Amino acid sequence: MNEHTDRTLVGQGLTKDFGNVRALAGVDITIPSGQTMAIMGPSGSGKSTLLHCLSGILAPSSGQVTLGSSQVSGLSDAGRSKLRLRDFGFVFQDGQLIPELSARENVAIPLMLRGESRRRALASADEWLNRLGLQSEAQRRPGSMSGGQAQRVAIARALAGQPAVIFADEPTGALDQATGHEVMQVLTTTARMTQSTFIVVTHDPPVAAWCDRLVEIRDGRIHADSMKHQVATAAAAPQSPAVAQNSQASQGSPIGSAGFGQPAYTTAAPSQAPAYPAAPTTPAQPGAPVAPSYPAATSHPQTPTYPSAATYPTQGHQFGGQR
Repeated sequence: MNEHTDRTLVGQGLTKDFGNVRALAGVDITIPSGQTMAIMGPSGSGKSTLLHCLSGILAPSSGQVTLGSSQVSGLSDAGRSKLRLRDFGFVFQDGQLIPELSARENVAIPLMLRGESRRRALASADEWLNRLGLQSEAQRRPGSMSGGQAQRVAIARALAGQPAVIFADEPTGALDQATGHEVMQVLTTTARMTQSTFIVVTHDPPVAAWCDRLVEIRDGRIHADSMKHQVATAAAAPQSPAVAQNSQASQGSPIGSAGFGQPAYTTAAPSQAPAYPAAPTTPAQPGAPVAPSYPAATSHPQTPTYPSAATYPTQGHQFGGQR
């Protein structure tokens, strides 16, 4: 991670209009450094728009976004692009990998765009692919990989720059249940171990159950803001057959599960963000991946019962040299 002090992500009075449609209608939200948070809501509620405004992909129509002492929303398009490259990592539903490039080249591209040499960027890419159990896939192109493997490459790409915040928009939407379990296990465990903030948009309550906090969006406003107030250290438990089979197929990936016991949430007023102690920041060597020590695999978190009932209905790049 870059050398951060205060990396709290704050949105104040956020609105976003698309023509005559108001997608966000005055959102105030504070996400402390190191927190894992899920955003849920019906289709068209504004949850993806909120993520895009917080991450600098979109500029809000009014209001502001800050990351620590840095402005996000007030920057020019070029300024927001630089900030995203430096401080943010992204994982999308379809991965958005470049099909003409190998896995290691896909992971290396953001580092090269930040000015790192090709050799150093590829070395960091190899290190992250190894950490995510993909060392044997480093030379393969996305089209020859399974959906789960491709998403893990996208996760490696998001993590290689040691971001302050990881944004994920429906990262399991195109995956089967067992593979989706694996992807969320990798994302949340690695985010905690690297002390990155993790924000995920999802329709799926079991995906949200991996996170410490749940924010529900309706009609462009925060409808509920809930914290998991009791995080149990899950005892070793047999995995479901689907997950066990998927784990065998992963050929011993070094990522372990950070499973929770029964999640229990408490509701906070939508306009008030719960107070958290900031996650400790451990400086890392520039460009070097953090070497987390992962916990042993445990059971999948159970689907939470939320406080309010709701039914949720490129261009290619060229590399020189050998691949």
